[in-house]
Amino acid sequence: MEDLLRKFAALSFVQRIGVVAGGLIALLMFIGLLLPSTGRVKRSVDIDASPATIFALVNDFHRVGEWSPWASTDPNARIDISGPRRGVGARIEWSGPILGSGSQEIVESTPFERVSSVIDLGDGNSVTTHFELQAGDAATQTTWVFESHFGWNLFARYFGLMLDGIVGPDYEQGLANLKEMAERLPRADFGDIEIEHRTVESFDIVYLATRSAPESAAIATALGDAYFKLLNFIDQNELRSSGAPMSIGGTFDGTQLRFNAAIPVQSIDGTTLTSSSNVQVGSSYAGKVIRVKHVGSYRTLSTTHDKIAAYLAALGIQRNGEAWESYITDPTSVAEEELLTYVYYPVIEPEPAGNDS
Repeated sequence: MEDLLRKFAALSFVQRIGVVAGGLIALLMFIGLLLPSTGRVKRSVDIDASPATIFALVNDFHRVGEWSPWASTDPNARIDISGPRRGVGARIEWSGPILGSGSQEIVESTPFERVSSVIDLGDGNSVTTHFELQAGDAATQTTWVFESHFGWNLFARYFGLMLDGIVGPDYEQGLANLKEMAERLPRADFGDIEIEHRTVESFDIVYLATRSAPESAAIATALGDAYFKLLNFIDQNELRSSGAPMSIGGTFDGTQLRFNAAIPVQSIDGTTLTSSSNVQVGSSYAGKVIRVKHVGSYRTLSTTHDKIAAYLAALGIQRNGEAWESYITDPTSVAEEELLTYVYYPVIEPEPAGNDS
Protein backbone atom coordinates (compact mmCIF):
# COMPACT_ATOMS: atom_id res chain seq x y z
CA MET A 1 0.00 0.00 0.00
CA GLU A 2 2.86 2.40 0.87
CA ASP A 3 4.49 1.60 -2.49
CA LEU A 4 1.24 2.44 -4.27
CA LEU A 5 0.94 5.72 -2.39
CA ARG A 6 4.56 6.67 -3.24
CA LYS A 7 3.96 5.84 -6.91
CA PHE A 8 0.78 7.90 -6.91
CA ALA A 9 2.57 10.85 -5.26
CA ALA A 10 5.26 10.70 -7.93
CA LEU A 11 2.72 11.19 -10.69
CA SER A 12 2.05 14.57 -12.24
CA PHE A 13 -1.20 16.38 -11.46
CA VAL A 14 -2.72 15.42 -14.79
CA GLN A 15 -1.71 11.81 -14.29
CA ARG A 16 -3.26 11.81 -10.82
CA ILE A 17 -6.54 13.14 -12.26
CA GLY A 18 -6.49 10.38 -14.85
CA VAL A 19 -5.92 7.69 -12.26
CA VAL A 20 -8.73 9.01 -10.02
CA ALA A 21 -11.11 9.33 -12.97
CA GLY A 22 -10.25 5.83 -14.15
CA GLY A 23 -10.84 4.50 -10.67
CA LEU A 24 -14.20 6.23 -10.43
CA ILE A 25 -15.25 4.91 -13.83
CA ALA A 26 -14.25 1.40 -12.83
CA LEU A 27 -16.16 1.75 -9.56
CA LEU A 28 -19.25 3.07 -11.34
CA MET A 29 -19.07 0.21 -13.84
CA PHE A 30 -18.79 -2.31 -11.04
CA ILE A 31 -21.75 -0.78 -9.19
CA GLY A 32 -23.71 -0.65 -12.47
CA LEU A 33 -23.23 -4.37 -12.93
CA LEU A 34 -24.80 -4.89 -9.52
CA LEU A 35 -27.84 -2.71 -10.28
CA PRO A 36 -31.12 -4.31 -11.48
CA SER A 37 -31.28 -5.00 -15.21
CA THR A 38 -35.03 -4.29 -15.19
CA GLY A 39 -36.87 -1.16 -14.12
CA ARG A 40 -40.43 -1.54 -12.87
CA VAL A 41 -43.07 1.02 -11.92
CA LYS A 42 -46.36 -0.13 -10.40
CA ARG A 43 -49.39 1.84 -9.32
CA SER A 44 -52.85 0.65 -8.22
CA VAL A 45 -56.25 2.17 -7.51
CA ASP A 46 -59.67 0.82 -6.53
CA ILE A 47 -62.35 1.77 -9.08
CA ASP A 48 -66.05 1.50 -8.29
CA ALA A 49 -66.91 -0.09 -11.64
CA SER A 50 -67.01 -3.60 -13.07
CA PRO A 51 -63.86 -5.18 -14.58
CA ALA A 52 -65.74 -5.33 -17.91
CA THR A 53 -66.18 -1.54 -17.98
CA ILE A 54 -62.55 -0.82 -17.08
CA PHE A 55 -61.30 -3.43 -19.56
CA ALA A 56 -63.24 -1.70 -22.35
CA LEU A 57 -61.55 1.63 -21.53
CA VAL A 58 -57.98 0.26 -21.59
CA ASN A 59 -58.41 -2.20 -24.49
CA ASP A 60 -59.25 0.43 -27.13
CA PHE A 61 -56.85 3.24 -28.07
CA HIS A 62 -59.82 5.37 -29.14
CA ARG A 63 -60.95 5.32 -25.50
CA VAL A 64 -57.46 5.57 -23.99
CA GLY A 65 -57.15 9.12 -25.32
CA GLU A 66 -60.06 10.15 -23.09
CA TRP A 67 -58.21 9.38 -19.84
CA SER A 68 -54.51 9.19 -20.75
CA PRO A 69 -52.28 11.57 -18.73
CA TRP A 70 -50.41 12.48 -21.93
CA ALA A 71 -53.41 13.14 -24.21
CA SER A 72 -53.41 16.92 -23.73
CA THR A 73 -49.68 17.53 -23.29
CA ASP A 74 -48.97 17.91 -27.01
CA PRO A 75 -52.00 19.35 -28.86
CA ASN A 76 -50.01 19.54 -32.12
CA ALA A 77 -49.07 15.87 -32.12
CA ARG A 78 -50.26 13.65 -34.97
CA ILE A 79 -52.02 10.52 -33.73
CA ASP A 80 -52.70 7.51 -35.98
CA ILE A 81 -54.71 4.51 -34.79
CA SER A 82 -54.73 1.36 -36.92
CA GLY A 83 -55.35 -2.37 -36.87
CA PRO A 84 -58.32 -3.95 -35.08
CA ARG A 85 -60.37 -1.44 -33.14
CA ARG A 86 -59.78 -3.32 -29.90
CA GLY A 87 -57.54 -6.01 -28.48
CA VAL A 88 -54.46 -7.74 -29.89
CA GLY A 89 -53.04 -5.94 -32.92
CA ALA A 90 -54.59 -2.56 -32.13
CA ARG A 91 -51.88 0.04 -32.69
CA ILE A 92 -51.36 3.74 -32.02
CA GLU A 93 -48.54 5.93 -33.39
CA TRP A 94 -47.70 9.49 -32.40
CA SER A 95 -45.39 12.23 -33.53
CA GLY A 96 -45.17 15.68 -31.97
CA PRO A 97 -42.76 18.35 -30.77
CA ILE A 98 -43.37 17.47 -27.10
CA LEU A 99 -44.25 13.78 -27.15
CA GLY A 100 -41.64 12.92 -29.77
CA SER A 101 -42.25 9.87 -31.94
CA GLY A 102 -43.24 6.37 -30.97
CA SER A 103 -45.84 3.67 -31.18
CA GLN A 104 -47.72 1.25 -28.95
CA GLU A 105 -49.37 -2.06 -29.84
CA ILE A 106 -51.55 -4.36 -27.77
CA VAL A 107 -49.98 -7.83 -27.63
CA GLU A 108 -52.19 -9.52 -25.03
CA SER A 109 -55.87 -9.02 -24.26
CA THR A 110 -57.58 -11.32 -21.76
CA PRO A 111 -61.17 -10.17 -21.31
CA PHE A 112 -61.84 -8.40 -18.03
CA GLU A 113 -58.45 -9.42 -16.57
CA ARG A 114 -55.39 -8.10 -18.40
CA VAL A 115 -54.23 -5.91 -21.29
CA SER A 116 -50.53 -5.80 -22.26
CA SER A 117 -48.78 -3.51 -24.75
CA VAL A 118 -45.33 -2.98 -26.19
CA ILE A 119 -44.20 0.63 -26.56
CA ASP A 120 -41.57 1.49 -29.18
CA LEU A 121 -39.92 4.76 -28.22
CA GLY A 122 -38.48 5.26 -31.69
CA ASP A 123 -34.82 4.96 -30.69
CA GLY A 124 -34.50 1.20 -30.95
CA ASN A 125 -35.69 0.73 -27.38
CA SER A 126 -39.00 -0.76 -26.33
CA VAL A 127 -40.78 -1.11 -23.01
CA THR A 128 -43.82 -3.06 -21.90
CA THR A 129 -46.85 -1.89 -19.99
CA HIS A 130 -49.88 -3.77 -18.77
CA PHE A 131 -53.09 -3.45 -16.80
CA GLU A 132 -54.25 -6.04 -14.31
CA LEU A 133 -57.89 -6.07 -13.15
CA GLN A 134 -58.96 -7.86 -9.98
CA ALA A 135 -62.63 -7.84 -9.02
CA GLY A 136 -63.37 -7.26 -5.34
CA ASP A 137 -66.49 -7.16 -3.23
CA ALA A 138 -67.01 -3.43 -3.64
CA ALA A 139 -64.58 -2.30 -6.36
CA THR A 140 -62.11 -3.43 -9.02
CA GLN A 141 -58.45 -3.19 -8.10
CA THR A 142 -56.79 -1.74 -11.18
CA THR A 143 -53.01 -2.02 -11.44
CA TRP A 144 -50.88 -0.32 -14.10
CA VAL A 145 -47.34 -1.66 -14.54
CA PHE A 146 -44.42 -0.28 -16.57
CA GLU A 147 -41.35 -2.44 -17.24
CA SER A 148 -38.13 -1.65 -19.05
CA HIS A 149 -35.26 -4.10 -19.65
CA PHE A 150 -31.82 -2.45 -19.65
CA GLY A 151 -29.64 -5.45 -20.51
CA TRP A 152 -25.95 -4.56 -20.18
CA ASN A 153 -26.55 -0.83 -20.71
CA LEU A 154 -25.06 0.44 -17.45
CA PHE A 155 -26.16 4.03 -18.06
CA ALA A 156 -29.75 2.79 -18.45
CA ARG A 157 -29.42 0.84 -15.19
CA TYR A 158 -28.50 4.05 -13.36
CA PHE A 159 -31.39 5.80 -15.09
CA GLY A 160 -33.62 3.03 -13.78
CA LEU A 161 -33.00 4.29 -10.24
CA MET A 162 -34.98 7.43 -11.16
CA LEU A 163 -37.65 5.65 -13.21
CA ASP A 164 -40.28 5.47 -10.47
CA GLY A 165 -40.03 9.19 -9.82
CA ILE A 166 -40.35 9.99 -13.54
CA VAL A 167 -43.09 7.58 -14.62
CA GLY A 168 -44.93 7.08 -11.33
CA PRO A 169 -46.67 10.49 -11.13
CA ASP A 170 -48.02 10.13 -14.69
CA TYR A 171 -49.36 6.66 -13.89
CA GLU A 172 -51.03 7.99 -10.76
CA GLN A 173 -52.69 10.77 -12.77
CA GLY A 174 -53.74 8.35 -15.50
CA LEU A 175 -55.35 5.98 -13.00
CA ALA A 176 -57.15 8.90 -11.35
CA ASN A 177 -58.51 9.95 -14.76
CA LEU A 178 -59.51 6.36 -15.55
CA LYS A 179 -61.28 6.04 -12.20
CA GLU A 180 -63.24 9.25 -12.73
CA MET A 181 -64.30 8.23 -16.22
CA ALA A 182 -65.25 4.63 -15.34
CA GLU A 183 -67.30 5.68 -12.34
CA ARG A 184 -69.36 8.07 -14.50
CA LEU A 185 -70.48 5.27 -16.81
CA PRO A 186 -73.57 3.05 -16.27
CA ARG A 187 -73.00 0.63 -13.41
CA ALA A 188 -74.41 -2.63 -14.84
CA ASP A 189 -71.81 -5.40 -15.23
CA PHE A 190 -72.00 -6.72 -18.79
CA GLY A 191 -69.20 -9.24 -18.36
CA ASP A 192 -71.59 -12.22 -18.17
CA ILE A 193 -73.71 -11.67 -21.31
CA GLU A 194 -73.08 -13.05 -24.80
CA ILE A 195 -72.63 -10.16 -27.24
CA GLU A 196 -72.35 -10.58 -31.01
CA HIS A 197 -71.65 -7.89 -33.60
CA ARG A 198 -73.68 -8.72 -36.70
CA THR A 199 -75.15 -7.27 -39.85
CA VAL A 200 -78.82 -8.04 -40.44
CA GLU A 201 -80.98 -7.78 -43.54
CA SER A 202 -84.44 -6.25 -43.68
CA PHE A 203 -87.58 -8.39 -43.79
CA ASP A 204 -91.29 -7.72 -44.03
CA ILE A 205 -93.31 -7.41 -40.84
CA VAL A 206 -96.83 -6.70 -39.75
CA TYR A 207 -96.99 -4.61 -36.60
CA LEU A 208 -99.37 -2.96 -34.20
CA ALA A 209 -98.80 0.03 -31.94
CA THR A 210 -99.24 -1.21 -28.37
CA ARG A 211 -99.22 0.26 -24.89
CA SER A 212 -99.29 -1.12 -21.35
CA ALA A 213 -98.45 -0.36 -17.76
CA PRO A 214 -94.70 -0.86 -17.16
CA GLU A 215 -95.07 -4.19 -15.33
CA SER A 216 -94.14 -7.62 -16.67
CA ALA A 217 -97.64 -9.09 -16.34
CA ALA A 218 -99.27 -6.10 -18.04
CA ILE A 219 -96.72 -6.14 -20.88
CA ALA A 220 -97.29 -9.88 -21.42
CA THR A 221 -101.05 -9.35 -21.60
CA ALA A 222 -100.70 -6.45 -24.04
CA LEU A 223 -98.37 -8.44 -26.26
CA GLY A 224 -100.71 -11.42 -26.20
CA ASP A 225 -103.66 -9.28 -27.31
CA ALA A 226 -101.56 -7.64 -30.03
CA TYR A 227 -100.26 -10.93 -31.40
CA PHE A 228 -103.83 -12.27 -31.55
CA LYS A 229 -104.80 -9.31 -33.76
CA LEU A 230 -101.68 -9.68 -35.89
CA LEU A 231 -102.33 -13.40 -36.49
CA ASN A 232 -105.92 -12.63 -37.47
CA PHE A 233 -104.62 -10.08 -39.96
CA ILE A 234 -102.18 -12.62 -41.37
CA ASP A 235 -104.97 -15.19 -41.78
CA GLN A 236 -107.40 -12.70 -43.33
CA ASN A 237 -104.88 -11.72 -45.94
CA GLU A 238 -103.59 -15.24 -46.58
CA LEU A 239 -100.09 -14.31 -45.50
CA ARG A 240 -97.66 -16.60 -43.76
CA SER A 241 -95.59 -15.80 -40.68
CA SER A 242 -91.86 -16.31 -41.22
CA GLY A 243 -90.21 -15.77 -37.87
CA ALA A 244 -90.50 -15.37 -34.14
CA PRO A 245 -92.79 -12.67 -32.73
CA MET A 246 -91.12 -9.41 -31.81
CA SER A 247 -91.52 -6.24 -29.81
CA ILE A 248 -89.89 -3.12 -31.22
CA GLY A 249 -88.81 -0.01 -29.37
CA GLY A 250 -90.23 1.26 -26.15
CA THR A 251 -90.88 4.73 -24.75
CA PHE A 252 -92.35 5.60 -21.38
CA ASP A 253 -94.69 8.60 -21.22
CA GLY A 254 -94.86 8.70 -17.44
CA THR A 255 -97.80 6.34 -17.09
CA GLN A 256 -97.57 3.80 -19.91
CA LEU A 257 -94.97 2.01 -21.99
CA ARG A 258 -95.46 2.37 -25.75
CA PHE A 259 -93.98 -0.09 -28.26
CA ASN A 260 -94.81 -2.03 -31.42
CA ALA A 261 -95.76 -5.71 -31.38
CA ALA A 262 -94.65 -7.34 -34.66
CA ILE A 263 -94.56 -10.63 -36.53
CA PRO A 264 -92.29 -11.29 -39.56
CA VAL A 265 -94.16 -12.37 -42.69
CA GLN A 266 -93.19 -13.70 -46.08
CA SER A 267 -92.73 -11.19 -48.88
CA ILE A 268 -95.75 -9.06 -49.58
CA ASP A 269 -96.23 -8.51 -53.31
CA GLY A 270 -98.23 -5.30 -53.16
CA THR A 271 -101.64 -6.96 -52.98
CA THR A 272 -104.24 -4.78 -51.27
CA LEU A 273 -104.44 -5.81 -47.63
CA THR A 274 -107.46 -5.43 -45.41
CA SER A 275 -107.56 -4.81 -41.70
CA SER A 276 -109.91 -3.49 -39.09
CA SER A 277 -107.49 -3.47 -36.17
CA ASN A 278 -104.92 -0.75 -37.05
CA VAL A 279 -102.37 -3.36 -38.13
CA GLN A 280 -99.67 -1.92 -40.38
CA VAL A 281 -97.23 -3.45 -42.83
CA GLY A 282 -93.57 -2.44 -42.87
CA SER A 283 -89.98 -3.56 -42.91
CA SER A 284 -87.50 -4.33 -40.19
CA TYR A 285 -84.17 -2.55 -39.67
CA ALA A 286 -81.23 -3.45 -41.91
CA GLY A 287 -77.62 -2.81 -40.94
CA LYS A 288 -75.17 -3.25 -38.07
CA VAL A 289 -76.48 -4.51 -34.75
CA ILE A 290 -75.32 -6.07 -31.57
CA ARG A 291 -77.25 -9.19 -30.63
CA VAL A 292 -77.47 -10.46 -27.07
CA LYS A 293 -78.75 -13.89 -26.09
CA HIS A 294 -81.10 -13.84 -23.10
CA VAL A 295 -82.09 -17.12 -21.48
CA GLY A 296 -84.71 -17.08 -18.74
CA SER A 297 -87.76 -15.19 -17.61
CA TYR A 298 -89.05 -12.22 -19.55
CA ARG A 299 -89.15 -10.44 -16.18
CA THR A 300 -85.34 -10.20 -16.22
CA LEU A 301 -85.10 -8.70 -19.71
CA SER A 302 -84.82 -5.21 -18.22
CA THR A 303 -81.58 -6.28 -16.54
CA THR A 304 -80.21 -7.44 -19.88
CA HIS A 305 -81.11 -4.07 -21.42
CA ASP A 306 -79.29 -2.31 -18.58
CA LYS A 307 -76.18 -4.40 -19.30
CA ILE A 308 -76.37 -3.62 -23.00
CA ALA A 309 -76.59 0.11 -22.21
CA ALA A 310 -73.48 -0.21 -20.03
CA TYR A 311 -71.67 -2.11 -22.79
CA LEU A 312 -72.44 0.54 -25.41
CA ALA A 313 -71.37 3.35 -23.09
CA ALA A 314 -68.10 1.67 -22.10
CA LEU A 315 -67.12 0.92 -25.69
CA GLY A 316 -68.29 4.27 -27.02
CA ILE A 317 -70.75 2.70 -29.48
CA GLN A 318 -73.69 4.81 -30.68
CA ARG A 319 -77.22 3.48 -31.08
CA ASN A 320 -78.80 3.76 -34.51
CA GLY A 321 -82.50 3.24 -33.97
CA GLU A 322 -84.98 1.34 -31.85
CA ALA A 323 -83.99 -1.92 -30.18
CA TRP A 324 -86.15 -5.00 -30.54
CA GLU A 325 -86.69 -8.35 -28.86
CA SER A 326 -87.31 -11.59 -30.73
CA TYR A 327 -89.04 -14.31 -28.69
CA ILE A 328 -87.64 -17.56 -30.07
CA THR A 329 -89.32 -20.11 -27.80
CA ASP A 330 -93.00 -20.60 -26.98
CA PRO A 331 -93.69 -19.79 -23.30
CA THR A 332 -96.59 -22.26 -23.33
CA SER A 333 -94.29 -25.20 -24.08
CA VAL A 334 -90.94 -24.24 -22.53
CA ALA A 335 -90.05 -23.78 -18.86
CA GLU A 336 -89.63 -20.15 -17.85
CA GLU A 337 -85.95 -20.56 -17.02
CA GLU A 338 -85.32 -21.95 -20.52
CA LEU A 339 -87.05 -19.24 -22.54
CA LEU A 340 -84.79 -17.92 -25.31
CA THR A 341 -84.96 -14.29 -26.38
CA TYR A 342 -82.61 -12.42 -28.69
CA VAL A 343 -82.21 -8.69 -28.04
CA TYR A 344 -81.05 -6.53 -30.96
CA TYR A 345 -79.65 -2.98 -30.84
CA PRO A 346 -78.94 -1.12 -34.08
CA VAL A 347 -75.55 0.58 -33.75
CA ILE A 348 -73.08 2.86 -35.48
CA GLU A 349 -69.49 1.86 -35.07
CA PRO A 350 -66.38 2.79 -37.12
CA GLU A 351 -64.81 0.11 -39.27
CA PRO A 352 -62.45 -2.18 -37.29
CA ALA A 353 -59.40 -1.19 -39.32
CA GLY A 354 -58.06 2.06 -40.67
CA ASN A 355 -56.38 5.23 -39.47
CA ASP A 356 -57.71 8.05 -37.29
CA SER A 357 -55.90 11.32 -36.98
